[in-house]
Amino acid sequence: MKRSTKILIAVAIILVAIQFIRPAKNDGNAYAATDVTHVINTSEEVKQILATSCNDCHSNHTTYPWYNNIQPVAGWLGHHIDEGKGELNLTEFANYPVKKQIHKLEETAEMVREGEMPLSSYLWVHGDAKLSPEQRELLAKWAEDGMKQLSATAPN
Repeated sequence: MKRSTKILIAVAIILVAIQFIRPAKNDGNAYAATDVTHVINTSEEVKQILATSCNDCHSNHTTYPWYNNIQPVAGWLGHHIDEGKGELNLTEFANYPVKKQIHKLEETAEMVREGEMPLSSYLWVHGDAKLSPEQRELLAKWAEDGMKQLSATAPN
């Protein structure tokens, strides 16, 4: 048997074997009592934007695409979701200290206005998550208003 044939067989065996590795799914409740929408005033329009463009990576609930059942893609998505939740978890927002809440809202406004969020790699397959300029401004303004709301109630 040729060396290249052995390599192809080995790669095929590895690809089949890794299909049995299943990372844990992020399938909790996105709208728990600790959710950001329970902490700061949030319009229905902003809630819809958060659900469509933010929650898959920044909450405790992800709506998974069909290709999440294929490794190594599932592992990559799992890692990506863990990173997103590590930066900002909208479901656990109330558990952050107020100073951190304010900082996270400041970062949100900045990243949304600058077009850094949602990530372009997410938008490749989630076209409905693309934000219009008006939606970007609405979301950034919501975050800034939330900062003001929290600052007014925060202890010095």
